[in-house]
Amino acid sequence: MNLLNNAAINIPFPQNEAVLSYAPGTPERRKIREALEELKAKQIEVPLIIGGKEVRTGNLAKIACPHDHSLQLGSYHKAGAKEVQLAIDAAMAAKPVWESLRWEERAAIFLKAADLLAGPYRFLINAATMLNISKSPFQAEIDAACELIDFLRFNVYFAQEIYAEQPLHSPSPIWNYVQHRPLEGFVFAVAPFNFTAISGNLPTAPAIMGNTVVWKPASSAVYAPYYLMKLLQEAGLPDGVINFVPGSGSDVGNVCLASPDFNGIHFTGSTPVFQGMWRQIGQNIADNKYKTYPRIVGETGGKDFVFAHASADVQALATGIVRGAFEYQGQKCSAASRAYIPESLWEPLLAELKSQTGRIKTGDVCDFGNFFNAVIDKAAFSTITEYIDYAAAAEDAEIVIGGNYDDSKGFFIEPTVITTSNPHFRTMEEEIFGPVMTMYCYKDADYEATLELCDQTSPYSLTGAIFAQQRTAVSLAMTKLVNASGNFYINDKPTGAVVGQQPFGGGRASGTNDKAGSKQNLMRWASVRTIKENFVPPQSFEYPFMDEE
Repeated sequence: MNLLNNAAINIPFPQNEAVLSYAPGTPERRKIREALEELKAKQIEVPLIIGGKEVRTGNLAKIACPHDHSLQLGSYHKAGAKEVQLAIDAAMAAKPVWESLRWEERAAIFLKAADLLAGPYRFLINAATMLNISKSPFQAEIDAACELIDFLRFNVYFAQEIYAEQPLHSPSPIWNYVQHRPLEGFVFAVAPFNFTAISGNLPTAPAIMGNTVVWKPASSAVYAPYYLMKLLQEAGLPDGVINFVPGSGSDVGNVCLASPDFNGIHFTGSTPVFQGMWRQIGQNIADNKYKTYPRIVGETGGKDFVFAHASADVQALATGIVRGAFEYQGQKCSAASRAYIPESLWEPLLAELKSQTGRIKTGDVCDFGNFFNAVIDKAAFSTITEYIDYAAAAEDAEIVIGGNYDDSKGFFIEPTVITTSNPHFRTMEEEIFGPVMTMYCYKDADYEATLELCDQTSPYSLTGAIFAQQRTAVSLAMTKLVNASGNFYINDKPTGAVVGQQPFGGGRASGTNDKAGSKQNLMRWASVRTIKENFVPPQSFEYPFMDEE
């Protein structure tokens, strides 16, 4: 018998985790170097973790280092259909105990996980992120440490707010209230390679709300998520609540989506993959395979824009383009990929862009002087360089910055800027997911018409930015581009949304806009039951209008 649930408990108000600088002479600089050397000196073999137990299939894949082909980080076991079904069974077996825990008991696990990540795990997770997906110390810090710490702390707080939301009125003798139940089945969490924080948030957000999860990390980014799984176990996560199942998308996804117990997907990845999953789920609904309609939550691709007005500050605009397009090699769904520049700013902007990109150093993540590192793998390298080659051969485009690439040591591509006279040039419209920015020059008098062109150019609607000092120009852009992005930035780069500050997500082909880092996302993982209790129920069916005169 649980005798301890008679307390109204408040979660501490969350604060965003402070970002460490890793400047010369700082303790964190020394600690991250130590963590990097420790990981580089050993190879690990990553198992599946199902129902709290390590499972080895013998079907091994390499844990790669994108910037150094000679560095072997280890290998991981890939799940097959048998192991995926075991993970589903473990998730369903763990549900009764997990959802019966008081919400603050679940919350305590994730608050502890946040503190473990902020403390003893910080440099391990950051170093693993740097080595496996080629991030600089700063990019790893804002992602693998700070953003994931924020997700854990803020999501617990958002859960408390959701549970506190109750009907506004209970007229006597009625008492109305609602219960925010976990979903009836399991949630399938499908992670991308590019953010350790997203990989960690996708399974933990539903789990905070009492759900159990099958978690598939990206095949190219298993390293840091494995350590996150170990962290969650140390924080006290019960066996089977989150099941760590690396493997190919089809091998894991087909089994999960076909299960009658499938009740939700929390996805970040490409638009075509998400659309294929949606199609598969829809067919399964039509075939009555599920017990209930699944929740479909996805954040997908983007073709994110920077739009400049003639009143823009050129140096701020150039900095926004360089950081927005080239931080983490442009491998962010929010990365700036197309820009609309007025004729009056064209030449000074190009000069400033050449000045800033000329100072970018590229190379190994262990050299902290490098702003720029490698793209994730051979497939990405081939796709991105094909776009560069296409632009180099085109008559209506010119590569004005960068354009070179080399995969002999690692998958290195220079920061590349393309200019075009064609607003529908291929690299203005298609998602590239790499360090390629395409700019189109418009006549200053055509500002409003070009805003409309920007809105109509891309099927995506994730992020975008307007640079202007003139307020009426900003206002017009906000109106004309109202549906062009889910996150809109004024005089700032279109990347770097912060949990609790800028809820993140977009619409159109960019996803379901369920806003990671906000209460809206957590609400998707609860199913509401309304309770009405009548303290003095009526004793007869007749209503007053039926009385005789």
